[in-house]
Amino acid sequence: MATFNFSTMQMTVKVVYYGPGLCGKTTNLQFIYGHTTPNSRGEMVSLETKADRTLFFDLLPIEVGTIAGFKTKIQLYTVPGQVFYNTTRKLVLKGVDGIVFVADTQRPMLQSNVESLANLKTNLAELGIVIDTVPMVFQYNKRDLQDICTVEELDATLNSREIPRVEAAALTGMGVFETLRAISKLTLGALKKQLEEGSPASARVPLPRQPKVPEAAVAREVAARAQSLSQPAASLRPPVGQAVASGAPAAIPADPRLEPARATATRPSPVAAPPPAPPRPRPAAPPGKGETSRTSRNLLLRLDQQDLQRTQRVTLSLRLEDAEQRLVQEVRNVQLDLDRTEKADELQLQLNIRLHPKS
Repeated sequence: MATFNFSTMQMTVKVVYYGPGLCGKTTNLQFIYGHTTPNSRGEMVSLETKADRTLFFDLLPIEVGTIAGFKTKIQLYTVPGQVFYNTTRKLVLKGVDGIVFVADTQRPMLQSNVESLANLKTNLAELGIVIDTVPMVFQYNKRDLQDICTVEELDATLNSREIPRVEAAALTGMGVFETLRAISKLTLGALKKQLEEGSPASARVPLPRQPKVPEAAVAREVAARAQSLSQPAASLRPPVGQAVASGAPAAIPADPRLEPARATATRPSPVAAPPPAPPRPRPAAPPGKGETSRTSRNLLLRLDQQDLQRTQRVTLSLRLEDAEQRLVQEVRNVQLDLDRTEKADELQLQLNIRLHPKS
């Protein structure tokens, strides 16, 4: 489900590349990332393991212009191919707007494609999504290799709904952008139709319901307060549904038996002096010349020991943007090799920022 930010008039669309392990999902994103201009894409996040090149997911935001007044951004994700990462697959599929199923067309991988497609249907169903309602494109990848299935065989085995398919060789770039254009056209077309028909469901924020108080209960409360005379009569609330003019006190029917008490209750009473206001805290003095201010943020990435032992390298990047999300400065691809993970049971990334004032 696309997300809408009405303060910035921005719409974010989520496209997920799905398929078996090592079918070319990450290669697609790497080729797209390497052949798009820096001002039209964000930083790609990737975690590599010995078993597969994607542990969690890749994220690649791409600007595609304006649709229905919204500045549109497409975020490309991939899912891990291994079966034992199925929980992560479902997590990545949440809120999906379009799917690219990358099929490894080598003949020995045909059964793996069938199992991965069945897994996709199951995961979508568990999320309450019918696969027929999601824009989808097949990419028949690795067409540059030997011993590959024919397009007719792949259609008969995988593509029974005759949805769009693209032949590709992601390693060389053949069919990569054709696949991206096909899924973008289908996904954005569906969202544009949704916007033309009415406000998107995700943009509507329902107001909290106020509990309805029965009129009889309100009437009993008014009568009890009048009898106890614990408050001035002008503060008594009328029954629900009775119109009260703005700025005017609520009117209560006159009762001759209550007039002496009403006069007593409406006499002004001494008002207690308000407690003295607490002293305002003094603002902290700015750091002097040569001093630094420091803030610490912890990013905790929990991996069990089995996953951590498969991780060979962590790649970090730092990106500085202005208010309009334009790149100001960045440090890319800072790599950390992990060679002592036998006894470690979690990976913790701690970010310490030290701000140095200008001289």
